[in-house]
Amino acid sequence: MSNNPIDLDTLRHSSAHVMAAAVCRLFDHVQLDIGPSTDDGFYYDFDLEARITPEDFERIEAEMQKLVAEDLPFERIEVSRDEAKEILKGQKYKLERLADVPEGEAITFYSCGEFKDLCRGPHVESTGKLRTFKIMNVAGSYFRGLETNPMLQRLYGTAFTNPKQLRLYMKQIEEAKKRDHRRLAKDLDLYSISEKVGPGLVHWHPKGARIRSIIEDFWKKEHFKNGYDILYTPHVGKANLWETSGHLDFYKEGMYAPMDVDGQEYFIKPMNCPFHIEIYKSGLRSYRELPLRWAELGTVYRYEKAGTLHGLFRVRGFTQDDAHIFCTKDQIEDEVKEVIRFCNMIWKTFGFTEVKAYLSTRPEKAVGEPAQWDQATKSLEAAIKAEGLPYEVDEGGGAFYGPKIDLKVKDAIGREWQTSTIQFDFNLPERFDLKYIGDDGEAHRPYMVHRALFGSLERFFGILTEHYAGGFPVWLAPEQVRVLPLSDDQLGYADEILKALREVEIRATVDTKQGKLNGKVKNAQLDKVPYMLIIGGKEQENNQVAVRHRLAGMKGECGLEEFIKLLKEEERNKVAMPQ
Repeated sequence: MSNNPIDLDTLRHSSAHVMAAAVCRLFDHVQLDIGPSTDDGFYYDFDLEARITPEDFERIEAEMQKLVAEDLPFERIEVSRDEAKEILKGQKYKLERLADVPEGEAITFYSCGEFKDLCRGPHVESTGKLRTFKIMNVAGSYFRGLETNPMLQRLYGTAFTNPKQLRLYMKQIEEAKKRDHRRLAKDLDLYSISEKVGPGLVHWHPKGARIRSIIEDFWKKEHFKNGYDILYTPHVGKANLWETSGHLDFYKEGMYAPMDVDGQEYFIKPMNCPFHIEIYKSGLRSYRELPLRWAELGTVYRYEKAGTLHGLFRVRGFTQDDAHIFCTKDQIEDEVKEVIRFCNMIWKTFGFTEVKAYLSTRPEKAVGEPAQWDQATKSLEAAIKAEGLPYEVDEGGGAFYGPKIDLKVKDAIGREWQTSTIQFDFNLPERFDLKYIGDDGEAHRPYMVHRALFGSLERFFGILTEHYAGGFPVWLAPEQVRVLPLSDDQLGYADEILKALREVEIRATVDTKQGKLNGKVKNAQLDKVPYMLIIGGKEQENNQVAVRHRLAGMKGECGLEEFIKLLKEEERNKVAMPQ
Protein backbone atom coordinates (compact mmCIF):
# COMPACT_ATOMS: atom_id res chain seq x y z
CA MET A 1 0.00 0.00 0.00
CA SER A 2 1.43 3.38 -1.02
CA ASN A 3 2.11 6.03 1.62
CA ASN A 4 2.29 8.88 -0.92
CA PRO A 5 -0.05 11.81 -0.25
CA ILE A 6 -3.21 11.78 -2.37
CA ASP A 7 -3.63 14.52 -4.95
CA LEU A 8 -6.84 16.45 -4.15
CA ASP A 9 -8.09 16.38 -7.76
CA THR A 10 -7.59 12.61 -7.87
CA LEU A 11 -9.39 12.18 -4.55
CA ARG A 12 -12.34 14.27 -5.75
CA HIS A 13 -12.55 12.53 -9.11
CA SER A 14 -12.63 9.19 -7.30
CA SER A 15 -15.33 10.55 -4.99
CA ALA A 16 -17.43 11.41 -8.05
CA HIS A 17 -17.21 7.77 -9.16
CA VAL A 18 -18.21 6.52 -5.71
CA MET A 19 -21.16 8.94 -5.66
CA ALA A 20 -22.26 7.66 -9.09
CA ALA A 21 -21.92 4.08 -7.86
CA ALA A 22 -24.12 4.93 -4.85
CA VAL A 23 -26.76 6.55 -7.07
CA CYS A 24 -26.80 3.45 -9.29
CA ARG A 25 -27.39 1.28 -6.23
CA LEU A 26 -30.22 3.45 -4.90
CA PHE A 27 -32.09 4.48 -8.08
CA ASP A 28 -33.46 2.56 -11.06
CA HIS A 29 -32.76 3.20 -14.75
CA VAL A 30 -29.79 5.51 -14.21
CA GLN A 31 -28.23 7.02 -17.33
CA LEU A 32 -24.69 8.27 -16.66
CA ASP A 33 -22.80 11.16 -18.26
CA ILE A 34 -19.61 12.65 -16.75
CA GLY A 35 -18.19 13.18 -13.27
CA PRO A 36 -15.09 15.43 -13.09
CA SER A 37 -13.36 17.13 -10.19
CA THR A 38 -13.72 20.92 -9.88
CA ASP A 39 -11.86 23.69 -8.06
CA ASP A 40 -13.86 23.08 -4.89
CA GLY A 41 -15.22 19.55 -5.23
CA PHE A 42 -16.77 17.36 -7.91
CA TYR A 43 -20.05 16.64 -9.67
CA TYR A 44 -21.73 13.91 -11.67
CA ASP A 45 -24.47 14.29 -14.30
CA PHE A 46 -27.35 11.80 -14.29
CA ASP A 47 -30.50 11.18 -16.27
CA LEU A 48 -33.00 9.18 -14.20
CA GLU A 49 -36.74 8.95 -13.72
CA ALA A 50 -36.65 9.96 -10.04
CA ARG A 51 -35.98 13.55 -9.02
CA ILE A 52 -32.97 13.82 -6.69
CA THR A 53 -33.75 16.26 -3.86
CA PRO A 54 -31.78 17.49 -0.82
CA GLU A 55 -33.76 14.95 1.22
CA ASP A 56 -31.91 12.21 -0.71
CA PHE A 57 -28.43 13.50 0.13
CA GLU A 58 -28.16 11.72 3.47
CA ARG A 59 -28.98 8.28 2.09
CA ILE A 60 -26.66 8.76 -0.91
CA GLU A 61 -23.86 9.70 1.49
CA ALA A 62 -24.68 6.64 3.62
CA GLU A 63 -24.41 4.39 0.55
CA MET A 64 -21.11 6.06 -0.33
CA GLN A 65 -19.87 5.25 3.17
CA LYS A 66 -20.79 1.59 2.59
CA LEU A 67 -18.70 1.60 -0.58
CA VAL A 68 -15.83 3.15 1.37
CA ALA A 69 -16.15 0.50 4.08
CA GLU A 70 -15.96 -2.22 1.42
CA ASP A 71 -12.52 -0.82 0.42
CA LEU A 72 -13.05 -1.70 -3.23
CA PRO A 73 -9.97 -1.31 -5.44
CA PHE A 74 -10.07 1.12 -8.37
CA GLU A 75 -9.01 -1.01 -11.30
CA ARG A 76 -7.96 0.33 -14.71
CA ILE A 77 -9.27 -1.68 -17.66
CA GLU A 78 -8.14 -1.04 -21.25
CA VAL A 79 -10.56 -2.34 -23.90
CA SER A 80 -11.25 -2.25 -27.63
CA ARG A 81 -13.91 0.06 -29.02
CA ASP A 82 -16.29 -2.87 -29.59
CA GLU A 83 -15.75 -4.09 -26.03
CA ALA A 84 -16.44 -0.58 -24.77
CA LYS A 85 -19.70 -0.44 -26.71
CA GLU A 86 -20.73 -3.74 -25.14
CA ILE A 87 -19.95 -2.48 -21.62
CA LEU A 88 -21.90 0.73 -22.29
CA LYS A 89 -24.89 -0.92 -23.93
CA GLY A 90 -28.00 1.08 -23.02
CA GLN A 91 -25.97 4.07 -21.76
CA LYS A 92 -26.73 6.60 -24.54
CA TYR A 93 -24.75 9.51 -23.10
CA LYS A 94 -21.69 7.38 -22.41
CA LEU A 95 -21.84 5.99 -25.94
CA GLU A 96 -21.75 9.56 -27.28
CA ARG A 97 -18.75 10.27 -25.07
CA LEU A 98 -17.10 7.09 -26.38
CA ALA A 99 -17.53 8.40 -29.93
CA ASP A 100 -15.44 11.45 -28.90
CA VAL A 101 -12.40 9.24 -28.21
CA PRO A 102 -10.13 9.56 -31.28
CA GLU A 103 -9.31 6.43 -33.27
CA GLY A 104 -6.09 4.87 -32.04
CA GLU A 105 -6.32 6.42 -28.56
CA ALA A 106 -6.53 3.98 -25.64
CA ILE A 107 -10.05 3.40 -24.33
CA THR A 108 -10.02 2.88 -20.59
CA PHE A 109 -12.56 2.16 -17.86
CA TYR A 110 -12.15 2.31 -14.10
CA SER A 111 -14.11 -0.07 -11.92
CA CYS A 112 -14.86 -0.16 -8.20
CA GLY A 113 -16.94 -3.20 -7.40
CA GLU A 114 -19.81 -3.60 -9.85
CA PHE A 115 -19.51 0.01 -11.07
CA LYS A 116 -17.55 0.63 -14.30
CA ASP A 117 -17.03 4.07 -15.80
CA LEU A 118 -15.48 5.24 -19.08
CA CYS A 119 -12.59 7.28 -17.72
CA ARG A 120 -8.95 8.25 -18.31
CA GLY A 121 -8.23 8.37 -14.57
CA PRO A 122 -6.21 8.56 -12.44
CA HIS A 123 -7.88 7.37 -9.22
CA VAL A 124 -6.95 6.55 -5.66
CA GLU A 125 -5.98 2.95 -4.90
CA SER A 126 -9.30 2.00 -3.36
CA THR A 127 -12.59 3.39 -2.08
CA GLY A 128 -11.24 3.04 1.47
CA LYS A 129 -9.06 6.10 0.83
CA LEU A 130 -12.19 8.29 0.59
CA ARG A 131 -13.41 9.16 4.06
CA THR A 132 -14.23 12.88 4.06
CA PHE A 133 -16.89 13.97 1.60
CA LYS A 134 -20.24 15.71 1.49
CA ILE A 135 -22.98 16.17 -1.08
CA MET A 136 -23.62 19.87 -1.50
CA ASN A 137 -26.28 20.59 -4.09
CA VAL A 138 -28.29 19.38 -7.05
CA ALA A 139 -29.10 21.42 -10.15
CA GLY A 140 -30.14 21.05 -13.78
CA SER A 141 -27.55 20.82 -16.54
CA TYR A 142 -27.98 20.34 -20.28
CA PHE A 143 -26.07 17.48 -21.87
CA ARG A 144 -22.88 18.97 -23.36
CA GLY A 145 -24.11 22.37 -22.17
CA LEU A 146 -26.48 22.80 -25.13
CA GLU A 147 -30.01 24.00 -24.45
CA THR A 148 -31.33 21.86 -27.31
CA ASN A 149 -30.11 18.70 -25.53
CA PRO A 150 -31.83 16.83 -22.66
CA MET A 151 -31.72 18.32 -19.18
CA LEU A 152 -29.72 16.18 -16.74
CA GLN A 153 -29.48 16.28 -12.95
CA ARG A 154 -26.08 17.50 -11.77
CA LEU A 155 -25.22 16.34 -8.26
CA TYR A 156 -22.46 18.36 -6.64
CA GLY A 157 -20.20 17.25 -3.81
CA THR A 158 -16.91 18.06 -2.18
CA ALA A 159 -14.15 15.96 -0.66
CA PHE A 160 -11.05 16.57 1.44
CA THR A 161 -8.22 14.56 2.89
CA ASN A 162 -9.39 15.07 6.49
CA PRO A 163 -12.49 16.19 8.45
CA LYS A 164 -10.87 19.43 9.66
CA GLN A 165 -10.52 20.67 6.08
CA LEU A 166 -14.18 19.85 5.42
CA ARG A 167 -15.29 21.71 8.56
CA LEU A 168 -13.29 24.77 7.51
CA TYR A 169 -14.80 24.58 4.02
CA MET A 170 -18.35 24.30 5.37
CA LYS A 171 -17.67 27.28 7.64
CA GLN A 172 -16.50 29.22 4.58
CA ILE A 173 -19.66 28.22 2.72
CA GLU A 174 -21.83 29.52 5.57
CA GLU A 175 -19.87 32.75 5.66
CA ALA A 176 -20.20 33.06 1.89
CA LYS A 177 -23.99 32.81 2.19
CA LYS A 178 -23.98 35.75 4.60
CA ARG A 179 -21.81 37.71 2.16
CA ASP A 180 -23.80 36.86 -0.98
CA HIS A 181 -23.73 40.12 -2.94
CA ARG A 182 -27.26 39.53 -4.28
CA ARG A 183 -28.72 39.51 -0.76
CA LEU A 184 -26.53 42.39 0.44
CA ALA A 185 -27.43 44.45 -2.64
CA LYS A 186 -31.10 44.12 -1.75
CA ASP A 187 -30.54 44.89 1.94
CA LEU A 188 -28.34 47.91 1.15
CA ASP A 189 -30.30 49.05 -1.94
CA LEU A 190 -27.30 48.93 -4.32
CA TYR A 191 -28.66 47.55 -7.59
CA SER A 192 -31.46 45.50 -9.09
CA ILE A 193 -32.22 43.43 -12.20
CA SER A 194 -35.71 43.75 -13.66
CA GLU A 195 -37.25 40.83 -15.53
CA LYS A 196 -39.41 43.38 -17.35
CA VAL A 197 -36.31 45.02 -18.78
CA GLY A 198 -34.41 41.75 -19.23
CA PRO A 199 -32.29 39.27 -17.29
CA GLY A 200 -28.62 40.06 -16.89
CA LEU A 201 -29.14 43.83 -17.34
CA VAL A 202 -28.17 45.82 -14.24
CA HIS A 203 -29.94 48.88 -12.79
CA TRP A 204 -27.56 50.80 -10.52
CA HIS A 205 -29.43 52.42 -7.59
CA PRO A 206 -28.15 55.68 -6.04
CA LYS A 207 -25.96 54.02 -3.40
CA GLY A 208 -24.50 51.46 -5.79
CA ALA A 209 -24.01 54.13 -8.44
CA ARG A 210 -22.18 56.33 -5.90
CA ILE A 211 -19.72 53.53 -5.11
CA ARG A 212 -19.29 52.81 -8.82
CA SER A 213 -18.63 56.48 -9.49
CA ILE A 214 -15.91 56.54 -6.79
CA ILE A 215 -14.30 53.44 -8.31
CA GLU A 216 -14.41 54.94 -11.81
CA ASP A 217 -12.92 58.26 -10.64
CA PHE A 218 -10.10 56.43 -8.87
CA TRP A 219 -9.56 54.20 -11.94
CA LYS A 220 -9.29 57.19 -14.28
CA LYS A 221 -6.98 59.14 -11.98
CA GLU A 222 -4.59 56.21 -11.59
CA HIS A 223 -4.58 55.49 -15.32
CA PHE A 224 -3.69 59.08 -16.17
CA LYS A 225 -1.00 58.98 -13.47
CA ASN A 226 0.46 55.82 -15.04
CA GLY A 227 0.71 57.11 -18.58
CA TYR A 228 -2.56 55.90 -20.08
CA ASP A 229 -4.94 57.87 -22.24
CA ILE A 230 -8.70 57.35 -21.90
CA LEU A 231 -10.82 56.47 -24.93
CA TYR A 232 -14.56 56.46 -25.64
CA THR A 233 -15.89 54.33 -28.49
CA PRO A 234 -19.29 53.56 -30.09
CA HIS A 235 -21.61 50.84 -28.83
CA VAL A 236 -22.30 49.41 -32.29
CA GLY A 237 -20.26 48.65 -35.38
CA LYS A 238 -20.79 47.43 -38.95
CA ALA A 239 -20.71 43.72 -39.67
CA ASN A 240 -17.50 44.01 -41.71
CA LEU A 241 -15.66 45.27 -38.61
CA TRP A 242 -16.57 42.08 -36.76
CA GLU A 243 -15.74 40.01 -39.84
CA THR A 244 -12.23 41.47 -39.91
CA SER A 245 -11.78 40.91 -36.16
CA GLY A 246 -13.00 37.33 -36.49
CA HIS A 247 -15.84 37.70 -34.02
CA LEU A 248 -18.49 36.76 -36.58
CA ASP A 249 -16.56 33.55 -37.33
CA PHE A 250 -15.71 32.51 -33.79
CA TYR A 251 -18.01 34.39 -31.40
CA LYS A 252 -21.29 35.03 -33.21
CA GLU A 253 -23.35 32.89 -30.79
CA GLY A 254 -22.28 35.26 -28.00
CA MET A 255 -23.38 38.37 -29.91
CA TYR A 256 -26.83 39.91 -30.05
CA ALA A 257 -28.78 39.74 -33.32
CA PRO A 258 -27.83 42.35 -35.92
CA MET A 259 -29.84 45.46 -36.67
CA ASP A 260 -30.42 46.93 -40.11
CA VAL A 261 -29.17 50.50 -40.54
CA ASP A 262 -29.37 52.03 -44.03
CA GLY A 263 -29.39 48.56 -45.53
CA GLN A 264 -26.26 47.43 -43.66
CA GLU A 265 -25.92 45.07 -40.69
CA TYR A 266 -24.70 46.52 -37.40
CA PHE A 267 -23.90 44.57 -34.23
CA ILE A 268 -23.87 45.74 -30.62
CA LYS A 269 -20.28 45.37 -29.47
CA PRO A 270 -19.29 42.35 -27.37
CA MET A 271 -15.73 43.71 -27.03
CA ASN A 272 -13.89 47.01 -27.33
CA CYS A 273 -10.71 45.80 -29.08
CA PRO A 274 -11.66 46.50 -32.73
CA PHE A 275 -12.58 50.09 -31.91
CA HIS A 276 -9.21 50.75 -30.23
CA ILE A 277 -7.50 49.23 -33.26
CA GLU A 278 -9.45 51.54 -35.58
CA ILE A 279 -8.22 54.51 -33.54
CA TYR A 280 -4.66 53.20 -33.93
CA LYS A 281 -5.20 52.98 -37.69
CA SER A 282 -6.59 56.51 -37.93
CA GLY A 283 -3.10 57.86 -38.64
CA LEU A 284 0.42 56.81 -39.58
CA ARG A 285 2.23 55.65 -36.44
CA SER A 286 5.93 56.15 -35.70
CA TYR A 287 8.14 54.25 -33.27
CA ARG A 288 8.59 57.63 -31.53
CA GLU A 289 4.89 57.53 -30.46
CA LEU A 290 5.14 54.09 -28.90
CA PRO A 291 4.23 52.76 -26.46
CA LEU A 292 0.58 53.76 -26.71
CA ARG A 293 -1.44 52.88 -23.61
CA TRP A 294 -5.17 53.28 -24.21
CA ALA A 295 -7.88 52.46 -21.69
CA GLU A 296 -11.66 52.60 -21.73
CA LEU A 297 -14.56 51.90 -19.42
CA GLY A 298 -16.48 50.42 -22.32
CA THR A 299 -19.93 48.91 -21.90
CA VAL A 300 -20.40 45.73 -23.96
CA TYR A 301 -23.24 43.25 -24.44
CA ARG A 302 -22.96 39.49 -24.73
CA TYR A 303 -25.64 36.88 -25.04
CA GLU A 304 -25.05 34.66 -22.01
CA LYS A 305 -27.33 31.66 -21.57
CA ALA A 306 -30.10 32.26 -19.04
CA GLY A 307 -28.96 29.36 -16.87
CA THR A 308 -25.49 30.86 -16.43
CA LEU A 309 -26.61 34.32 -15.23
CA HIS A 310 -25.68 34.96 -11.61
CA GLY A 311 -26.11 38.32 -9.87
CA LEU A 312 -23.28 40.63 -10.95
CA PHE A 313 -20.89 37.74 -11.57
CA ARG A 314 -22.43 36.77 -14.92
CA VAL A 315 -24.54 39.38 -16.72
CA ARG A 316 -25.40 40.31 -20.32
CA GLY A 317 -24.53 44.00 -20.23
CA PHE A 318 -21.34 45.02 -18.42
CA THR A 319 -18.57 47.59 -18.43
CA GLN A 320 -15.10 46.28 -19.15
CA ASP A 321 -12.15 48.24 -17.82
CA ASP A 322 -10.34 47.54 -21.03
CA ALA A 323 -6.84 48.65 -21.98
CA HIS A 324 -4.68 47.98 -25.01
CA ILE A 325 -0.96 48.60 -25.26
CA PHE A 326 0.74 48.98 -28.64
CA CYS A 327 4.53 48.87 -28.45
CA THR A 328 7.74 47.74 -30.10
CA LYS A 329 9.56 44.48 -29.56
CA ASP A 330 12.20 46.23 -27.42
CA GLN A 331 9.58 47.85 -25.17
CA ILE A 332 7.47 44.81 -24.42
CA GLU A 333 9.20 43.49 -21.29
CA ASP A 334 9.19 46.85 -19.52
CA GLU A 335 5.55 47.41 -20.49
CA VAL A 336 4.43 44.07 -19.10
CA LYS A 337 6.37 44.66 -15.88
CA GLU A 338 4.59 47.98 -15.47
CA VAL A 339 1.18 46.41 -16.13
CA ILE A 340 1.77 43.73 -13.46
CA ARG A 341 2.96 46.38 -10.97
CA PHE A 342 -0.04 48.57 -11.75
CA CYS A 343 -2.56 45.74 -11.35
CA ASN A 344 -0.97 44.56 -8.10
CA MET A 345 -1.05 48.10 -6.69
CA ILE A 346 -4.72 48.55 -7.56
CA TRP A 347 -5.78 45.26 -5.97
CA LYS A 348 -3.90 46.01 -2.76
CA THR A 349 -5.47 49.47 -2.62
CA PHE A 350 -8.90 47.82 -2.63
CA GLY A 351 -7.86 45.58 0.25
CA PHE A 352 -6.85 42.37 -1.55
CA THR A 353 -3.42 41.52 -0.20
CA GLU A 354 -3.02 37.97 -1.56
CA VAL A 355 -2.43 38.02 -5.31
CA LYS A 356 -1.21 35.05 -7.39
CA ALA A 357 -0.32 34.86 -11.07
CA TYR A 358 -1.09 32.06 -13.54
CA LEU A 359 1.02 32.04 -16.73
CA SER A 360 -0.50 30.29 -19.77
CA THR A 361 1.91 29.32 -22.56
CA ARG A 362 1.72 28.35 -26.27
CA PRO A 363 -0.85 25.70 -27.23
CA GLU A 364 -0.32 23.21 -30.07
CA LYS A 365 -2.38 25.28 -32.50
CA ALA A 366 -1.31 28.92 -32.44
CA VAL A 367 -0.82 31.94 -34.69
CA GLY A 368 2.35 33.98 -34.65
CA GLU A 369 6.01 33.04 -34.91
CA PRO A 370 7.47 30.75 -32.20
CA ALA A 371 10.13 33.40 -31.54
CA GLN A 372 7.37 35.94 -30.80
CA TRP A 373 5.74 33.51 -28.39
CA ASP A 374 9.05 32.80 -26.66
CA GLN A 375 9.83 36.46 -26.17
CA ALA A 376 6.30 37.29 -25.01
CA THR A 377 6.23 34.38 -22.57
CA LYS A 378 9.66 35.29 -21.17
CA SER A 379 8.56 38.90 -20.70
CA LEU A 380 5.44 37.77 -18.84
CA GLU A 381 7.42 35.49 -16.54
CA ALA A 382 10.07 38.17 -15.94
CA ALA A 383 7.32 40.65 -15.00
CA ILE A 384 5.79 38.23 -12.48
CA LYS A 385 9.20 37.64 -10.89
CA ALA A 386 10.03 41.36 -10.83
CA GLU A 387 6.83 42.03 -8.84
CA GLY A 388 7.60 39.10 -6.52
CA LEU A 389 4.24 37.39 -7.06
CA PRO A 390 3.78 33.66 -6.48
CA TYR A 391 2.84 31.97 -9.76
CA GLU A 392 2.04 28.75 -11.57
CA VAL A 393 2.67 27.88 -15.22
CA ASP A 394 -0.10 26.32 -17.31
CA GLU A 395 1.91 24.73 -20.12
CA GLY A 396 0.01 24.92 -23.41
CA GLY A 397 -2.92 26.74 -21.75
CA GLY A 398 -2.67 29.99 -23.69
CA ALA A 399 -5.18 31.20 -26.27
CA PHE A 400 -4.30 30.47 -29.90
CA TYR A 401 -3.40 34.13 -30.42
CA GLY A 402 -0.94 34.71 -27.55
CA PRO A 403 0.31 33.83 -24.04
CA LYS A 404 -1.28 35.45 -21.04
CA ILE A 405 -1.16 36.06 -17.31
CA ASP A 406 -4.27 35.74 -15.15
CA LEU A 407 -4.15 37.28 -11.70
CA LYS A 408 -6.24 35.74 -8.93
CA VAL A 409 -6.92 37.36 -5.57
CA LYS A 410 -8.08 35.90 -2.28
CA ASP A 411 -10.94 37.60 -0.47
CA ALA A 412 -11.55 38.04 3.25
CA ILE A 413 -12.76 34.46 3.70
CA GLY A 414 -10.07 32.80 1.59
CA ARG A 415 -11.87 32.35 -1.73
CA GLU A 416 -9.82 32.82 -4.89
CA TRP A 417 -11.22 35.02 -7.66
CA GLN A 418 -10.05 35.30 -11.26
CA THR A 419 -9.49 39.02 -11.84
CA SER A 420 -6.93 40.78 -14.06
CA THR A 421 -5.76 39.42 -17.41
CA ILE A 422 -2.69 40.47 -19.42
CA GLN A 423 -3.04 38.87 -22.87
CA PHE A 424 -0.69 39.09 -25.85
CA ASP A 425 -2.39 39.12 -29.25
CA PHE A 426 -0.52 38.10 -32.41
CA ASN A 427 -3.79 37.67 -34.31
CA LEU A 428 -5.56 41.05 -34.46
CA PRO A 429 -2.49 43.06 -35.55
CA GLU A 430 -2.28 40.69 -38.54
CA ARG A 431 -6.01 40.72 -39.31
CA PHE A 432 -6.13 44.53 -39.21
CA ASP A 433 -2.65 44.93 -40.77
CA LEU A 434 -1.32 47.18 -38.00
CA LYS A 435 1.97 48.95 -38.69
CA TYR A 436 4.36 51.55 -37.36
CA ILE A 437 7.38 53.13 -39.02
CA GLY A 438 10.58 52.13 -37.25
CA ASP A 439 13.84 54.08 -36.88
CA ASP A 440 14.99 52.30 -40.04
CA GLY A 441 12.21 53.93 -42.04
CA GLU A 442 10.54 50.57 -42.66
CA ALA A 443 7.06 49.38 -41.64
CA HIS A 444 6.90 46.99 -38.66
CA ARG A 445 4.12 45.12 -36.89
CA PRO A 446 3.52 46.41 -33.33
CA TYR A 447 3.11 44.13 -30.35
CA MET A 448 -0.41 44.34 -28.91
CA VAL A 449 -1.39 43.51 -25.33
CA HIS A 450 -4.96 43.32 -24.00
CA ARG A 451 -5.30 44.21 -20.33
CA ALA A 452 -8.42 43.95 -18.21
CA LEU A 453 -7.77 45.04 -14.65
CA PHE A 454 -11.09 44.42 -12.88
CA GLY A 455 -12.45 42.28 -15.73
CA SER A 456 -15.75 44.13 -15.53
CA LEU A 457 -17.02 46.73 -13.10
CA GLU A 458 -20.10 44.60 -12.39
CA ARG A 459 -18.20 41.46 -11.43
CA PHE A 460 -15.61 43.47 -9.49
CA PHE A 461 -18.40 45.22 -7.59
CA GLY A 462 -19.87 41.83 -6.65
CA ILE A 463 -16.47 40.56 -5.45
CA LEU A 464 -15.85 43.78 -3.51
CA THR A 465 -19.28 43.63 -1.86
CA GLU A 466 -18.67 40.07 -0.66
CA HIS A 467 -15.09 40.82 0.41
CA TYR A 468 -16.31 43.60 2.71
CA ALA A 469 -19.63 41.88 3.53
CA GLY A 470 -21.29 45.12 2.37
CA GLY A 471 -19.38 47.14 4.98
CA PHE A 472 -17.38 49.25 2.54
CA PRO A 473 -14.39 51.20 3.91
CA VAL A 474 -14.77 54.93 4.42
CA TRP A 475 -13.27 55.91 1.06
CA LEU A 476 -15.81 53.75 -0.81
CA ALA A 477 -18.88 53.95 1.45
CA PRO A 478 -21.84 55.61 -0.30
CA GLU A 479 -22.83 57.15 3.05
CA GLN A 480 -19.79 57.89 5.19
CA VAL A 481 -21.52 59.62 8.08
CA ARG A 482 -25.01 59.65 9.53
CA VAL A 483 -25.92 62.40 11.99
CA LEU A 484 -28.25 61.20 14.76
CA PRO A 485 -30.01 64.01 16.67
CA LEU A 486 -31.53 62.89 19.97
CA SER A 487 -34.59 65.10 19.52
CA ASP A 488 -36.13 67.71 17.25
CA ASP A 489 -34.37 70.36 19.36
CA GLN A 490 -31.09 69.34 17.71
CA LEU A 491 -32.34 69.34 14.09
CA GLY A 492 -31.01 72.85 13.42
CA TYR A 493 -27.58 71.91 14.77
CA ALA A 494 -27.71 68.66 12.74
CA ASP A 495 -28.33 70.66 9.56
CA GLU A 496 -25.31 72.87 10.36
CA ILE A 497 -23.16 69.76 10.76
CA LEU A 498 -24.51 68.27 7.53
CA LYS A 499 -23.72 71.44 5.61
CA ALA A 500 -20.17 71.57 7.02
CA LEU A 501 -19.55 67.91 6.13
CA ARG A 502 -20.84 68.27 2.59
CA GLU A 503 -18.73 71.39 2.03
CA VAL A 504 -15.64 69.22 2.46
CA GLU A 505 -17.13 66.46 0.26
CA ILE A 506 -18.00 64.06 3.03
CA ARG A 507 -21.00 61.94 2.10
CA ALA A 508 -23.44 62.45 4.96
CA THR A 509 -27.13 62.38 5.89
CA VAL A 510 -29.26 63.27 8.92
CA ASP A 511 -31.69 60.81 10.47
CA THR A 512 -34.70 63.09 11.02
CA LYS A 513 -37.09 60.29 11.96
CA GLN A 514 -38.67 60.34 15.37
CA GLY A 515 -37.63 57.53 17.68
CA LYS A 516 -35.14 56.47 20.30
CA LEU A 517 -31.38 56.62 19.80
CA ASN A 518 -31.00 52.83 19.97
CA GLY A 519 -33.30 52.44 16.98
CA LYS A 520 -31.42 55.05 14.97
CA VAL A 521 -28.08 53.42 15.78
CA LYS A 522 -29.45 50.02 14.80
CA ASN A 523 -30.67 51.36 11.45
CA ALA A 524 -27.28 52.95 10.74
CA GLN A 525 -25.57 49.66 11.68
CA LEU A 526 -27.84 47.70 9.33
CA ASP A 527 -27.09 50.20 6.55
CA LYS A 528 -23.36 49.69 7.35
CA VAL A 529 -22.63 53.41 7.70
CA PRO A 530 -19.01 53.71 8.91
CA TYR A 531 -19.52 56.68 11.28
CA MET A 532 -22.42 57.99 13.33
CA LEU A 533 -22.38 61.45 14.92
CA ILE A 534 -24.69 61.55 17.94
CA ILE A 535 -25.82 65.00 19.04
CA GLY A 536 -27.86 65.87 22.10
CA GLY A 537 -28.27 68.99 24.17
CA LYS A 538 -24.79 68.68 25.70
CA GLU A 539 -23.07 68.26 22.32
CA GLN A 540 -24.99 71.19 20.89
CA GLU A 541 -24.10 73.39 23.85
CA ASN A 542 -20.39 72.49 23.62
CA ASN A 543 -20.35 72.65 19.82
CA GLN A 544 -19.17 69.04 19.66
CA VAL A 545 -20.25 65.62 18.35
CA ALA A 546 -20.21 62.18 19.98
CA VAL A 547 -18.51 59.83 17.49
CA ARG A 548 -19.57 56.23 17.09
CA HIS A 549 -17.77 53.83 14.72
CA ARG A 550 -19.75 50.99 13.16
CA LEU A 551 -17.22 48.33 14.21
CA ALA A 552 -15.28 49.94 17.08
CA GLY A 553 -18.29 51.46 18.92
CA MET A 554 -18.18 54.77 20.83
CA LYS A 555 -14.98 56.76 20.34
CA GLY A 556 -15.82 59.77 22.51
CA GLU A 557 -16.63 63.43 21.96
CA CYS A 558 -14.71 65.89 19.82
CA GLY A 559 -15.12 69.04 17.78
CA LEU A 560 -16.41 68.72 14.23
CA GLU A 561 -13.11 69.91 12.70
CA GLU A 562 -11.22 67.21 14.60
CA PHE A 563 -13.65 64.54 13.37
CA ILE A 564 -13.36 65.78 9.77
CA LYS A 565 -9.57 65.58 10.00
CA LEU A 566 -9.82 61.97 11.31
CA LEU A 567 -12.20 60.88 8.57
CA LYS A 568 -10.28 62.59 5.80
CA GLU A 569 -7.06 60.91 6.87
CA GLU A 570 -8.79 57.52 6.84
CA GLU A 571 -10.25 58.30 3.42
CA ARG A 572 -6.91 59.50 2.02
CA ASN A 573 -5.06 56.39 3.28
CA LYS A 574 -7.84 54.13 1.97
CA VAL A 575 -7.92 52.17 5.21
CA ALA A 576 -9.55 48.76 4.72
CA MET A 577 -11.31 47.63 7.92
CA PRO A 578 -11.58 43.83 8.36
CA GLN A 579 -15.17 42.55 8.27
